[in-house]
Formats: sequence, structure tokens, C-alpha cells
Amino acid sequence: MTELDDGPAPTAPIPRKGLARLVAATRYSIAGLRSAFASEEALRLEAAAFALMAPLGLWLGQSAVEKVLLVGVLVLVILLELLNTAIEAVVDRFGGSYHELSKLAKDVGSATVMISIALVIFTWSMLLLA
Repeated sequence: MTELDDGPAPTAPIPRKGLARLVAATRYSIAGLRSAFASEEALRLEAAAFALMAPLGLWLGQSAVEKVLLVGVLVLVILLELLNTAIEAVVDRFGGSYHELSKLAKDVGSATVMISIALVIFTWSMLLLA
């Protein structure tokens, strides 16, 4: 074993089809959400902001389109934070030492979240203050 090994290789899941595949995929997705929520403080903060702002967006939106926009940009932040978490996990798994490309990957992942938060501010400002 090298220092990068995490122990014995896990066995690959058995390929499934139909409903069994859907159930397995749902389990994996829930496991991913739990893992990200447990390990990422930023995701927990963004989830708290979502829990406060989504009902507010539904209440303040004048039309269905406004409501979708106000809540949709909040969902986008969560989605991009999950992708950023995945990028960071892969970089941490394979990048044992400092490397410029590892830094670039993490910085770009973080930038996507920052831009999505700016989009929330812009969208909410345009719809609610205009």
C-alpha cells in the first residue's frame, strides 16, 4: 500500500436496471447530500439561507415566473456548492501535495459559488426593488 491508498479497494456496486437502479441512485444521492452537509460548513450556511429565503421568495414573488426566479437562484447556489464540494473531494483525494492545478480547481469551484451568490443578489434586487 502507498501513502495515498485508503485501504482495500471497495467493491463496485452491482449494476442494476429499472426500478432497482432508480432506488439505488436515490440512496447514493441521499448519501451524498448527507456527507456534504456533514462536512461542509458553507453548505450548511447556504441551506439555512435557503430555508429562510425560499418561503420569502414564494411570498414576495408577484407571479409564478418571479417565484421560480427567486427560489431557482437559491437552488442554483446549493447545486454549485455540491459540485464545488465534489471537486474539492477529488482534488484532496488525488492531490496529496501542493500543486498549482489543484489550487486552480479549488479556486474555480469556489468562484462558481461566489458568482451564483452574486446572481441571487442581482435577481432578488431586480425583482423586488424595481
